[in-house]
Amino acid sequence: MACAAAFFALSVAASQLCCCHGRSDAAGSSRDVIAVYSLGDSITDTGNLIKEAPPGMFETIKHLPYGVTFGYPTGRCSDGLLMIDFLAQGLGLPFLNPYLGKNKSFDHGVNFAVAGATATAMDAADQFNRSFFMPFSGSSLNVQLRWFKDFMKSSFASDEDVRKRLQSSLVLVGEIGGNDYNYALFGNRNVNQVEKLIPGVVQTIVDAAKEVLDMGANRVIIPGNFPIGCIPSYLTTKSSSEPADYDSMGCLKELNLFAAKHNARLQRAIADELRPSYPAASVAYADYFNSFLSLLSAAESLGFDASSARKACCGAGGEYNYDRRRMCGAAGTAACAEPGKYVSWDGIHMTQAAYRAMSRLVYHGRYLQPPILDLGHGEAP
Repeated sequence: MACAAAFFALSVAASQLCCCHGRSDAAGSSRDVIAVYSLGDSITDTGNLIKEAPPGMFETIKHLPYGVTFGYPTGRCSDGLLMIDFLAQGLGLPFLNPYLGKNKSFDHGVNFAVAGATATAMDAADQFNRSFFMPFSGSSLNVQLRWFKDFMKSSFASDEDVRKRLQSSLVLVGEIGGNDYNYALFGNRNVNQVEKLIPGVVQTIVDAAKEVLDMGANRVIIPGNFPIGCIPSYLTTKSSSEPADYDSMGCLKELNLFAAKHNARLQRAIADELRPSYPAASVAYADYFNSFLSLLSAAESLGFDASSARKACCGAGGEYNYDRRRMCGAAGTAACAEPGKYVSWDGIHMTQAAYRAMSRLVYHGRYLQPPILDLGHGEAP
């Protein structure tokens, strides 16, 4: 009960912080957005990791069943499209090409996100538990920010031209930071130890947003972390024999409280550091945490198989169809026949169907705070 009460207090406080600041019309209509620039990790990566990885590394995401719903593998960590793809569609723009892609068009934006990336600089040898497969990238948020600056400098004649371009663009700073915690938690550090990382991770994200805003960005979205206690990888590796450790949706309370603490600190920083310093810009928090819980609680009505809502579509068996020694695409694994019925694709990432539902909830619904995009509600999520 103490854990649940603390979580409730964090959620209420964060919501009040987020919604009492900022204007939805500060930067004009989203119909004026002609380009999207994205920094982040595997939630957003549309092909950068497979471009930067040495030959033979991360082969599974280069091949089916990854991309099976899309028709072929694209480097996305899913069976198909991601939230960033649905956001681009909603804005009437093409899908964002990965920055490391060759001979690609960047007329309408660039995706700098890299699967496995962390917010803070991290030494893989220290942080990465090599006993199981999980993408690790050295292209941290600061590396991606450097790419962004280099791209803008090489693409436009002057700082003023860059500023003009960003005035008609949308910039996403994240989701990122989740891997900083994943590598530590999967590396057998306890939650109390990993909580000490939160201030540094959040400050790195906020500092990156400041640099983007200083360059002239006037529409910035900063997503929070997911309720990781509901994800098959954590439900498997951090399972408990105590029923009291789980909430009514079958999620691990301690891990969700941890994610809520990250999100609360991030929202406070947006409210206290970013919005007062950049009053002419629209800086929004994307609430991935509560939108995911909303999706999970309404899974059946949204077309998902409620009995599989916490199981991976692609895996190697077990209660949650997740085995960290045999990740999706490896020998001995198989994908479900209907990915659209599942929320989780591979135990860590979501299916195209779930990302579509999340995109509707966040970008067309009430989980973008304040609602700086006027995409309309479209189909009900």
